[in-house]
Amino acid sequence: MEKIAYVNGSFVPHSEAKVSVFDRGFLFADGIYEVAAVLEGKLIDNASHLARLKRSVGEIQLALPETLERIEEIQKELVARNDLVNGMVYLEVTRGADKGRDFAFPKADVKPTLVMFTSEKDIINAPSAKTGINVITVPDIRWERRDIKSVALLAQVLAKQAAAAAGAGEAWMIEDGKVTEGGSSSSFIVTQDDVIVTRQNGNEILPGCTRKAVVKLAEERQLRIEERAFTIEEALAAKEAFITSASVFVQGVVAIDGKKVGGGKVGPITDRLREIYVEFAKATAV
Repeated sequence: MEKIAYVNGSFVPHSEAKVSVFDRGFLFADGIYEVAAVLEGKLIDNASHLARLKRSVGEIQLALPETLERIEEIQKELVARNDLVNGMVYLEVTRGADKGRDFAFPKADVKPTLVMFTSEKDIINAPSAKTGINVITVPDIRWERRDIKSVALLAQVLAKQAAAAAGAGEAWMIEDGKVTEGGSSSSFIVTQDDVIVTRQNGNEILPGCTRKAVVKLAEERQLRIEERAFTIEEALAAKEAFITSASVFVQGVVAIDGKKVGGGKVGPITDRLREIYVEFAKATAV
């Protein structure tokens, strides 16, 4: 049976899911997106994702066409219509489709575009959760408002393609000698004295929802957290390294640019944080 997408008020088969050639998301990357995980048919940490959506659209003066409550209803209905057990729900809102191509915002009567679709993914049982992944490093060539979850992802596409070409699972982006974040994830290291280090939130990185939850869960268990930038040299000397995102939860990093981290194995703190996050996800799913 063909999968169902949501497009501007209607649930339609993927083959019929279309937006205008004049949509500003297509012409200018003038839009915001979110991705929420689904476990056992329920949305994970969705309130955090919707709060970030609200913030991001506010930062670019883009009005949501539906309330956050209605958006969550649509997400849940889409999960149900697609019989999705484990996977992701992708959501995108753009400034809509005007009659032509003009950089300035369209007039107020142009309604924003809202689309959603689902994809299947077994995050819990992913083999890489046990084996860990390699990452490569690339220059961070993005704009200065990375805290906005914009659909303008060309720099990340190039970073992720470089990782794929190198047989790596992620790319860590470097600016002024420090790691900002991964192509689609937040970056962490664990120092030799068991301090968990991740870059502080700011315009330089996306405020990751999974990052936020993992930091809070770690602090609740009296694990030491330092929010600061770190170098690749620090990462290579670390006891452990890992990434977080809605699509992997907590994922160990075992090598950077071909050099082993922590003996080339996923460490115990990373494993424990993954267990803690999965427990949190299942307990709070909606």
